[in-house]
Order: sequence, then structure tokens, then C-alpha cells
Amino acid sequence: MTNIRPIDMMFLEELLDMGSGYVLNFSDRTFTDFFAGELNIDIDDPIYARNGGSKGKRMRCFLQTADKATVVRALNALWEYRELIRMKHSNEEKVQNAHGRLLALINKLQSGNTAPAQPKSGVVPAAHNRDILIALKADLLKLSAMHPQPRGYAFEKLLKDAFDKHGLQGRASFRLQGEQIDGSFLLGGETYLVEAKWQNEKSAADHLRSFNGKVEEKAGYTRGLFVSYSGFSEDGLIAFGGRGKRIICMDGLDLHDLLEREIPLNNVLEQKVRRFAETGFPFIPVRELFPR
Repeated sequence: MTNIRPIDMMFLEELLDMGSGYVLNFSDRTFTDFFAGELNIDIDDPIYARNGGSKGKRMRCFLQTADKATVVRALNALWEYRELIRMKHSNEEKVQNAHGRLLALINKLQSGNTAPAQPKSGVVPAAHNRDILIALKADLLKLSAMHPQPRGYAFEKLLKDAFDKHGLQGRASFRLQGEQIDGSFLLGGETYLVEAKWQNEKSAADHLRSFNGKVEEKAGYTRGLFVSYSGFSEDGLIAFGGRGKRIICMDGLDLHDLLEREIPLNNVLEQKVRRFAETGFPFIPVRELFPR
């Protein structure tokens, strides 16, 4: 069974310093101990030495033959170890957009979409590839030259496109009696309504309260994402609070950062939801959620 495409394997080889038979800074003993202690895996089993016994060759064989859930666990553990030793020695990141690209690969493994394929009718794969992100970034830059009214509609469409391309089943804007909803998507089995604003001034507390009120009027499991391209006023965020509320927030810098650094949108949203649950604060920037 092949888990990793050749182009993705090239990325992992760079990420994990797998040149000349090595993996990161592991010795033979610590490599064995890491897989045994962190993952309960015998990396010295002959099944992983079919192409040679070096650490690098065993690592490649493991990535290609282990079940995908186990590969994902290993990649997450190796990333954590890699970051610990990198920060300990104050080393600069040498791999472009390392964390975002690793998350994208993990998403593909978890969705089963590890090779280029045409999606079945009506099914949108969780496809995170560089061409898609580059196209979204270009579309976002084009919006700045548009007049406000058409720009607002185009911004809503771009967000839906981003949700769809990340497997979040976006829905276009729709109107209910007496109110307009700028879209919706699914995340973790829950429905999120969308408020999208692209205006010159930063969104204030009354904007946040108004959208939170829309969300609270719906079913108890409904959540919300407020995307304000110009950001949020600091006083407005403080006045709005967040504890007991049901919305998370994103600004234009967040969008640029996740596209520039190739961090999948679904991972950004998951981290925003988690930090909101932990802190009660609805807006945590991408730069804080995913520090370099």
C-alpha cells in the first residue's frame, strides 16, 4: 500500500533531514526508543528494513506501508520532537511553510485523498495543494481593487470557495425572513453561520453582538464565524467579551497568513475553536495559533 506520493515524500525527506540514511538527530538507539516509547511501534522490525537498514530507509518504508492512522500519529509525534530540538537550539526554520504543508499532507492522509484524482460528482475532496492556495491568494488580492458593493459579494463567494476546497461543505449566502446570512459551513459535525465584512473601518462590538444574536436565535448547536477583513477594534473585542458567546473571529491578515504559509483553513478554524473554548476569547490571530 502506498501512503505517500513521491512529491510528498520529497517534502518529508527535507522536513525530517532524511539525507544519507539519517532521520533528524536520532541515533540508532534513540530512533528505536522514540518509536517504541511514543508510538508503541517496533521500527526495527524486518518489515521496515526491506529496502535497507538505515534509519532513513526504515522511515521511508514505514511511511509507505503502515496504515494511514499510524502514519498520521507518527508524523505528529515527529513534528513535536522536531520543534522541540529546533527551539532548544534556536535554529531558524529551513523548510518553507513547514507546518502548513505537513498539516495539509496529514489532512490528505486522513481523508484518503493522497493522489491526484477527479472528485466524484457532488463530492468535494479535502484537497490542499499549492495551486489551489495560490489561486485563492490571487483572488483575494484582486478584491482590493473592486468597489465596495460588488466586493462584498465577491468576498462571500471567495470564502465559500475556500470552505469547499477544504472539505467544509460551504453554502452560499441566503436570506431568512428579516435577516441576511452570508453563508455557512460544517466543521467537526457542527454548523457555522458566516458573517463577512469588507469595509474600511474595523468591526466594533455592536457588529459582534448583532451577529452573535443571529447565531443564538438558531438551534443550540449552531456556531458562527465572523470574518472582518479590516479587523476588529480592540475596544470592541473587549466590550464584546466572548465568554458564553458562540462565535469565533478572523481578519484579513489571518487569511493572508494562512494562504501565504499554506496552513489549511480547516486546521486554522479548529485551532481558533479550541483556543476560544480554552480562553473565552473569540479572536486569536493565526500568527499566535501557528507561531513560526
